[in-house]
Amino acid sequence: MNAELKKFSHLAVLFLVFYFMPVDSLRLQNAAIEALAMTHEYARKHVLLCLVPAFFIAGAISVFVSQQSVMRYLGTSAKRWVAYAVAAVSGAVLAVCSCTVLPIFAGIYKRGAGLGPASAFLYSGPAINVLAIVLTARVLGLELGVARAVGAIGFSVLIGLLMAFVFRHDEEERQQAFVGLSIPEAARPLWKTVWFMASMVAFLVFANLAAPTVPVGFWAAAYRAKWVVAGLALVSTVLSARLWFDSGERADWYASTWSYALQVLPLLFGGVLVAGFLFGRPGHEALIPNRWVVAMVGGNSLFANLFAAVVGAFMYFATLTEVPILQALVGAGMGKGPALSLLLAGPALSLPSMLVIRSVIGTRKTAVYVALVVVFSTLAGVTFGAFFG
Repeated sequence: MNAELKKFSHLAVLFLVFYFMPVDSLRLQNAAIEALAMTHEYARKHVLLCLVPAFFIAGAISVFVSQQSVMRYLGTSAKRWVAYAVAAVSGAVLAVCSCTVLPIFAGIYKRGAGLGPASAFLYSGPAINVLAIVLTARVLGLELGVARAVGAIGFSVLIGLLMAFVFRHDEEERQQAFVGLSIPEAARPLWKTVWFMASMVAFLVFANLAAPTVPVGFWAAAYRAKWVVAGLALVSTVLSARLWFDSGERADWYASTWSYALQVLPLLFGGVLVAGFLFGRPGHEALIPNRWVVAMVGGNSLFANLFAAVVGAFMYFATLTEVPILQALVGAGMGKGPALSLLLAGPALSLPSMLVIRSVIGTRKTAVYVALVVVFSTLAGVTFGAFFG
Protein backbone atom coordinates (compact mmCIF):
# COMPACT_ATOMS: atom_id res chain seq x y z
CA MET A 1 0.00 0.00 0.00
CA ASN A 2 2.80 2.41 0.90
CA ALA A 3 4.56 1.68 -2.38
CA GLU A 4 1.38 2.39 -4.34
CA LEU A 5 0.79 5.62 -2.39
CA LYS A 6 4.36 6.72 -3.10
CA LYS A 7 3.92 5.97 -6.80
CA PHE A 8 0.62 7.88 -6.84
CA SER A 9 2.24 10.91 -5.14
CA HIS A 10 4.98 10.96 -7.78
CA LEU A 11 2.39 10.78 -10.55
CA ALA A 12 0.36 13.55 -8.88
CA VAL A 13 3.38 15.85 -8.67
CA LEU A 14 4.25 15.11 -12.29
CA PHE A 15 0.65 15.83 -13.34
CA LEU A 16 0.63 19.18 -11.50
CA VAL A 17 3.95 20.18 -13.04
CA PHE A 18 2.70 19.56 -16.55
CA TYR A 19 -0.75 21.01 -15.81
CA PHE A 20 0.58 24.37 -14.60
CA MET A 21 3.67 24.51 -16.81
CA PRO A 22 3.85 27.93 -18.56
CA VAL A 23 4.54 26.45 -21.99
CA ASP A 24 4.11 29.84 -23.68
CA SER A 25 6.99 31.30 -21.71
CA LEU A 26 9.91 32.12 -24.00
CA ARG A 27 12.40 31.38 -21.21
CA LEU A 28 10.93 27.94 -20.60
CA GLN A 29 11.01 27.22 -24.33
CA ASN A 30 14.66 28.31 -24.49
CA ALA A 31 15.45 26.12 -21.48
CA ALA A 32 13.89 23.10 -23.20
CA ILE A 33 15.84 23.84 -26.38
CA GLU A 34 19.06 24.22 -24.39
CA ALA A 35 18.46 20.91 -22.61
CA LEU A 36 18.15 19.14 -25.96
CA ALA A 37 21.00 21.10 -27.53
CA MET A 38 23.37 20.39 -24.65
CA THR A 39 22.52 16.68 -24.73
CA HIS A 40 23.00 16.67 -28.51
CA GLU A 41 26.38 18.38 -28.13
CA TYR A 42 27.39 16.01 -25.34
CA ALA A 43 26.46 12.97 -27.42
CA ARG A 44 28.42 14.19 -30.45
CA LYS A 45 31.52 15.47 -28.67
CA HIS A 46 32.00 13.27 -25.62
CA VAL A 47 30.48 9.83 -25.99
CA LEU A 48 32.40 8.13 -28.81
CA LEU A 49 35.90 9.44 -28.07
CA CYS A 50 35.63 10.08 -24.31
CA LEU A 51 33.15 7.77 -22.64
CA VAL A 52 33.43 4.68 -24.84
CA PRO A 53 37.23 4.40 -24.36
CA ALA A 54 36.72 5.07 -20.64
CA PHE A 55 34.20 2.22 -20.45
CA PHE A 56 36.69 -0.14 -22.11
CA ILE A 57 39.42 0.97 -19.68
CA ALA A 58 37.09 0.41 -16.71
CA GLY A 59 36.13 -3.02 -18.05
CA ALA A 60 39.79 -3.91 -18.54
CA ILE A 61 40.60 -2.86 -14.96
CA SER A 62 37.85 -5.16 -13.68
CA VAL A 63 39.00 -8.14 -15.74
CA PHE A 64 42.74 -7.84 -16.40
CA VAL A 65 44.15 -5.82 -13.46
CA SER A 66 44.64 -8.16 -10.53
CA GLN A 67 42.89 -7.38 -7.29
CA GLN A 68 46.23 -7.86 -5.57
CA SER A 69 47.73 -4.95 -7.52
CA VAL A 70 44.82 -2.65 -6.69
CA MET A 71 44.97 -3.60 -3.01
CA ARG A 72 48.74 -3.22 -2.91
CA TYR A 73 48.82 0.32 -4.27
CA LEU A 74 45.34 1.75 -3.54
CA GLY A 75 43.88 -0.41 -0.76
CA THR A 76 43.51 0.70 2.85
CA SER A 77 46.52 -1.39 3.86
CA ALA A 78 48.81 0.35 1.35
CA LYS A 79 51.18 3.06 2.53
CA ARG A 80 49.34 6.35 2.47
CA TRP A 81 51.93 8.27 0.52
CA VAL A 82 52.05 5.52 -2.11
CA ALA A 83 48.27 5.23 -2.39
CA TYR A 84 47.60 8.95 -2.72
CA ALA A 85 50.59 9.57 -4.98
CA VAL A 86 49.43 6.81 -7.33
CA ALA A 87 45.83 8.10 -7.27
CA ALA A 88 46.80 11.71 -7.94
CA VAL A 89 49.33 10.90 -10.67
CA SER A 90 46.98 8.42 -12.37
CA GLY A 91 44.21 11.01 -12.48
CA ALA A 92 46.53 13.71 -13.77
CA VAL A 93 47.80 11.50 -16.59
CA LEU A 94 44.27 10.90 -17.88
CA ALA A 95 43.30 14.61 -17.93
CA VAL A 96 39.62 13.89 -18.59
CA CYS A 97 36.33 15.58 -17.70
CA SER A 98 34.26 14.84 -14.60
CA CYS A 99 32.07 12.34 -16.46
CA THR A 100 34.77 10.44 -18.37
CA VAL A 101 36.66 9.60 -15.17
CA LEU A 102 33.58 7.95 -13.60
CA PRO A 103 33.75 4.47 -15.17
CA ILE A 104 37.44 4.21 -14.30
CA PHE A 105 36.75 5.35 -10.73
CA ALA A 106 34.01 2.72 -10.43
CA GLY A 107 36.39 0.08 -11.77
CA ILE A 108 39.19 0.65 -9.25
CA TYR A 109 36.74 1.10 -6.36
CA LYS A 110 34.99 -2.20 -7.05
CA ARG A 111 38.37 -3.94 -7.34
CA GLY A 112 39.20 -2.99 -3.75
CA ALA A 113 40.74 0.49 -3.85
CA GLY A 114 40.26 2.35 -0.58
CA LEU A 115 37.64 5.10 -0.54
CA GLY A 116 40.33 7.71 0.18
CA PRO A 117 42.65 6.96 -2.76
CA ALA A 118 39.64 6.35 -5.04
CA SER A 119 38.23 9.77 -4.07
CA ALA A 120 41.61 11.38 -4.69
CA PHE A 121 41.65 9.80 -8.14
CA LEU A 122 38.07 10.92 -8.77
CA TYR A 123 38.98 14.54 -8.02
CA SER A 124 42.41 14.61 -9.63
CA GLY A 125 41.30 13.21 -13.01
CA PRO A 126 39.38 16.28 -14.17
CA ALA A 127 40.95 18.83 -11.79
CA ILE A 128 44.69 18.25 -12.35
CA ASN A 129 44.78 18.82 -16.09
CA VAL A 130 48.19 20.17 -17.10
CA LEU A 131 46.98 21.73 -20.35
CA ALA A 132 43.97 23.33 -18.63
CA ILE A 133 46.19 24.79 -15.92
CA VAL A 134 48.61 26.21 -18.52
CA LEU A 135 45.68 27.66 -20.46
CA THR A 136 44.28 29.17 -17.26
CA ALA A 137 47.60 30.90 -16.58
CA ARG A 138 47.79 32.29 -20.12
CA VAL A 139 44.20 33.48 -20.39
CA LEU A 140 43.27 34.40 -16.82
CA GLY A 141 46.67 35.29 -15.39
CA LEU A 142 49.66 33.54 -13.84
CA GLU A 143 48.38 33.93 -10.27
CA LEU A 144 45.10 32.17 -11.04
CA GLY A 145 46.89 29.42 -12.97
CA VAL A 146 49.31 28.71 -10.11
CA ALA A 147 46.52 28.86 -7.51
CA ARG A 148 44.48 26.38 -9.55
CA ALA A 149 47.41 23.97 -9.80
CA VAL A 150 48.27 24.15 -6.09
CA GLY A 151 44.64 23.90 -5.02
CA ALA A 152 43.82 20.95 -7.29
CA ILE A 153 46.85 18.91 -6.23
CA GLY A 154 46.41 19.67 -2.54
CA PHE A 155 42.65 19.11 -2.52
CA SER A 156 42.86 15.74 -4.25
CA VAL A 157 44.91 14.45 -1.31
CA LEU A 158 43.00 16.30 1.41
CA ILE A 159 39.60 15.21 0.13
CA GLY A 160 40.81 11.63 -0.13
CA LEU A 161 42.21 11.63 3.41
CA LEU A 162 39.03 13.15 4.86
CA MET A 163 36.77 10.72 2.98
CA ALA A 164 38.84 7.83 4.35
CA PHE A 165 38.66 9.25 7.89
CA VAL A 166 34.94 10.06 7.92
CA PHE A 167 33.97 6.63 6.59
CA ARG A 168 36.78 4.63 8.21
CA HIS A 169 34.38 2.17 9.87
CA ASP A 170 32.49 1.54 6.64
CA GLU A 171 35.80 1.03 4.87
CA GLU A 172 36.98 -1.50 7.43
CA GLU A 173 33.86 -3.55 6.80
CA ARG A 174 34.12 -3.20 3.03
CA GLN A 175 37.77 -4.17 2.96
CA GLN A 176 36.99 -7.35 4.90
CA ALA A 177 35.22 -8.61 1.79
CA PHE A 178 38.54 -8.54 -0.07
CA VAL A 179 40.58 -10.28 2.65
CA GLY A 180 41.42 -13.89 1.94
CA LEU A 181 40.13 -13.90 -1.61
CA SER A 182 42.06 -16.31 -3.77
CA ILE A 183 44.01 -14.49 -6.46
CA PRO A 184 44.82 -16.56 -9.51
CA GLU A 185 48.32 -16.74 -10.87
CA ALA A 186 49.09 -14.18 -13.55
CA ALA A 187 48.24 -15.61 -16.96
CA ARG A 188 50.80 -13.38 -18.72
CA PRO A 189 53.80 -11.16 -17.91
CA LEU A 190 52.96 -7.88 -16.21
CA TRP A 191 54.44 -5.81 -19.02
CA LYS A 192 51.80 -7.12 -21.45
CA THR A 193 48.95 -5.94 -19.24
CA VAL A 194 50.68 -2.59 -18.69
CA TRP A 195 51.21 -2.16 -22.45
CA PHE A 196 47.57 -3.00 -23.16
CA MET A 197 46.24 -0.56 -20.55
CA ALA A 198 48.69 2.17 -21.59
CA SER A 199 47.57 1.83 -25.21
CA MET A 200 43.96 2.50 -24.26
CA VAL A 201 44.93 5.43 -22.03
CA ALA A 202 47.07 6.89 -24.83
CA PHE A 203 44.13 6.69 -27.23
CA LEU A 204 41.82 8.36 -24.71
CA VAL A 205 44.27 11.18 -24.02
CA PHE A 206 45.36 11.96 -27.58
CA ALA A 207 41.97 11.48 -29.25
CA ASN A 208 40.58 14.16 -26.92
CA LEU A 209 43.53 16.56 -27.00
CA ALA A 210 42.17 20.07 -27.50
CA ALA A 211 43.75 22.66 -29.77
CA PRO A 212 46.16 24.94 -27.89
CA THR A 213 45.72 28.70 -27.95
CA VAL A 214 49.30 29.24 -29.23
CA PRO A 215 50.20 27.40 -32.50
CA VAL A 216 53.82 26.75 -31.44
CA GLY A 217 55.57 24.73 -28.76
CA PHE A 218 55.10 21.28 -27.26
CA TRP A 219 51.30 21.31 -27.00
CA ALA A 220 50.94 22.53 -30.59
CA ALA A 221 53.21 19.72 -31.82
CA ALA A 222 51.29 17.17 -29.75
CA TYR A 223 48.02 18.42 -31.19
CA ARG A 224 49.27 18.13 -34.77
CA ALA A 225 50.28 14.53 -34.11
CA LYS A 226 47.19 13.61 -32.08
CA TRP A 227 45.50 11.40 -34.68
CA VAL A 228 48.71 9.63 -35.62
CA VAL A 229 49.41 8.78 -31.97
CA ALA A 230 45.75 7.95 -31.29
CA GLY A 231 45.64 5.70 -34.36
CA LEU A 232 48.80 3.86 -33.33
CA ALA A 233 47.43 3.47 -29.80
CA LEU A 234 44.17 2.03 -31.15
CA VAL A 235 46.05 -0.45 -33.37
CA SER A 236 48.21 -1.42 -30.40
CA THR A 237 45.10 -1.97 -28.25
CA VAL A 238 43.41 -4.19 -30.85
CA LEU A 239 46.53 -6.23 -31.62
CA SER A 240 47.53 -6.76 -27.98
CA ALA A 241 43.96 -7.81 -27.11
CA ARG A 242 43.94 -10.35 -29.94
CA LEU A 243 47.45 -11.69 -29.34
CA TRP A 244 47.70 -11.78 -25.54
CA PHE A 245 44.13 -12.50 -24.34
CA ASP A 246 42.02 -15.51 -25.20
CA SER A 247 38.42 -15.36 -26.39
CA GLY A 248 37.02 -16.03 -22.91
CA GLU A 249 38.98 -13.14 -21.39
CA ARG A 250 37.91 -10.82 -24.19
CA ALA A 251 34.29 -11.85 -23.68
CA ASP A 252 34.57 -11.02 -19.96
CA TRP A 253 36.13 -7.67 -20.89
CA TYR A 254 33.27 -6.83 -23.26
CA ALA A 255 30.68 -7.89 -20.68
CA SER A 256 32.28 -5.74 -17.98
CA THR A 257 32.51 -2.78 -20.37
CA TRP A 258 28.84 -3.17 -21.26
CA SER A 259 27.90 -3.33 -17.58
CA TYR A 260 29.63 -0.01 -16.84
CA ALA A 261 27.99 1.60 -19.86
CA LEU A 262 24.52 0.52 -18.71
CA GLN A 263 25.21 1.87 -15.22
CA VAL A 264 26.66 5.23 -16.24
CA LEU A 265 25.06 6.38 -19.50
CA PRO A 266 21.39 6.71 -18.41
CA LEU A 267 22.36 8.79 -15.37
CA LEU A 268 24.75 10.94 -17.38
CA PHE A 269 22.27 11.78 -20.10
CA GLY A 270 19.57 12.50 -17.52
CA GLY A 271 21.93 14.80 -15.64
CA VAL A 272 23.04 16.59 -18.82
CA LEU A 273 19.40 17.23 -19.74
CA VAL A 274 18.71 18.80 -16.33
CA ALA A 275 21.94 20.85 -16.36
CA GLY A 276 21.17 22.13 -19.85
CA PHE A 277 17.61 23.01 -18.83
CA LEU A 278 18.81 25.03 -15.83
CA PHE A 279 22.04 26.65 -17.05
CA GLY A 280 22.25 26.12 -20.81
CA ARG A 281 25.37 25.90 -22.91
CA PRO A 282 28.19 28.47 -22.60
CA GLY A 283 26.97 31.71 -24.17
CA HIS A 284 23.31 30.62 -24.14
CA GLU A 285 20.66 31.32 -21.53
CA ALA A 286 18.31 28.70 -20.14
CA LEU A 287 15.96 28.78 -17.16
CA ILE A 288 18.41 30.60 -14.84
CA PRO A 289 19.46 33.95 -16.36
CA ASN A 290 23.21 34.50 -16.76
CA ARG A 291 22.93 37.98 -15.24
CA TRP A 292 21.77 36.42 -11.98
CA VAL A 293 24.91 34.32 -11.83
CA VAL A 294 27.20 37.25 -12.63
CA ALA A 295 25.44 39.47 -10.07
CA MET A 296 25.95 36.84 -7.38
CA VAL A 297 29.69 36.33 -7.91
CA GLY A 298 30.98 39.90 -7.98
CA GLY A 299 33.48 40.89 -5.32
CA ASN A 300 35.09 38.43 -2.95
CA SER A 301 32.57 37.81 -0.18
CA LEU A 302 32.12 34.40 1.40
CA PHE A 303 28.69 34.15 -0.23
CA ALA A 304 30.07 34.99 -3.69
CA ASN A 305 32.71 32.28 -3.40
CA LEU A 306 30.25 29.74 -2.01
CA PHE A 307 27.74 30.52 -4.74
CA ALA A 308 30.43 30.16 -7.44
CA ALA A 309 31.53 26.81 -6.00
CA VAL A 310 27.95 25.49 -5.81
CA VAL A 311 27.04 26.64 -9.32
CA GLY A 312 30.30 25.23 -10.66
CA ALA A 313 29.66 21.92 -8.91
CA PHE A 314 26.28 21.48 -10.62
CA MET A 315 27.23 22.75 -14.08
CA TYR A 316 28.87 20.47 -16.63
CA PHE A 317 32.23 21.58 -18.04
CA ALA A 318 33.82 19.67 -20.88
CA THR A 319 37.62 19.60 -20.71
CA LEU A 320 39.09 23.11 -21.18
CA THR A 321 35.70 24.81 -21.67
CA GLU A 322 35.83 26.26 -18.16
CA VAL A 323 38.58 28.69 -19.22
CA PRO A 324 36.66 30.67 -21.88
CA ILE A 325 33.56 30.59 -19.67
CA LEU A 326 35.53 32.10 -16.79
CA GLN A 327 37.09 34.63 -19.15
CA ALA A 328 33.63 35.88 -20.08
CA LEU A 329 32.42 35.92 -16.47
CA VAL A 330 35.52 37.76 -15.22
CA GLY A 331 35.06 40.28 -18.01
CA ALA A 332 31.46 40.77 -16.84
CA GLY A 333 32.55 41.56 -13.29
CA MET A 334 33.23 38.24 -11.58
CA GLY A 335 35.75 38.49 -8.74
CA LYS A 336 39.05 36.59 -8.83
CA GLY A 337 38.19 34.64 -5.69
CA PRO A 338 34.90 33.28 -7.04
CA ALA A 339 36.68 32.55 -10.32
CA LEU A 340 39.11 30.25 -8.51
CA SER A 341 36.25 28.68 -6.54
CA LEU A 342 34.49 27.80 -9.77
CA LEU A 343 37.71 26.52 -11.36
CA LEU A 344 38.34 24.14 -8.47
CA ALA A 345 34.76 22.87 -8.12
CA GLY A 346 33.45 23.04 -11.69
CA PRO A 347 35.67 20.66 -13.67
CA ALA A 348 35.76 18.13 -10.80
CA LEU A 349 31.98 17.86 -10.37
CA SER A 350 28.74 18.13 -12.29
CA LEU A 351 25.15 17.13 -11.73
CA PRO A 352 25.52 14.13 -14.07
CA SER A 353 28.67 12.97 -12.28
CA MET A 354 26.99 13.27 -8.87
CA LEU A 355 24.23 10.91 -9.99
CA VAL A 356 26.75 8.32 -11.13
CA ILE A 357 28.99 8.67 -8.05
CA ARG A 358 25.91 8.07 -5.88
CA SER A 359 25.21 4.82 -7.72
CA VAL A 360 28.77 3.64 -6.96
CA ILE A 361 29.42 4.71 -3.36
CA GLY A 362 25.98 5.61 -2.04
CA THR A 363 24.16 8.79 -1.03
CA ARG A 364 26.01 9.59 2.23
CA LYS A 365 29.50 9.27 0.77
CA THR A 366 28.53 11.25 -2.31
CA ALA A 367 27.04 14.05 -0.20
CA VAL A 368 30.20 14.30 1.90
CA TYR A 369 32.45 14.22 -1.20
CA VAL A 370 30.46 17.01 -2.87
CA ALA A 371 30.42 19.05 0.35
CA LEU A 372 34.20 18.72 0.72
CA VAL A 373 34.80 19.87 -2.84
CA VAL A 374 32.48 22.86 -2.39
CA VAL A 375 33.90 23.86 1.02
CA PHE A 376 37.55 23.61 -0.01
CA SER A 377 36.88 25.46 -3.26
CA THR A 378 35.08 28.21 -1.34
CA LEU A 379 37.87 28.62 1.22
CA ALA A 380 40.50 28.68 -1.53
CA GLY A 381 38.54 31.38 -3.37
CA VAL A 382 38.16 33.54 -0.25
CA THR A 383 41.87 33.23 0.57
CA PHE A 384 42.98 33.92 -2.99
CA GLY A 385 40.64 36.88 -3.34
CA ALA A 386 41.93 38.40 -0.10
CA PHE A 387 45.47 38.52 -1.52
CA PHE A 388 44.92 39.04 -5.25
CA GLY A 389 41.32 40.28 -5.56
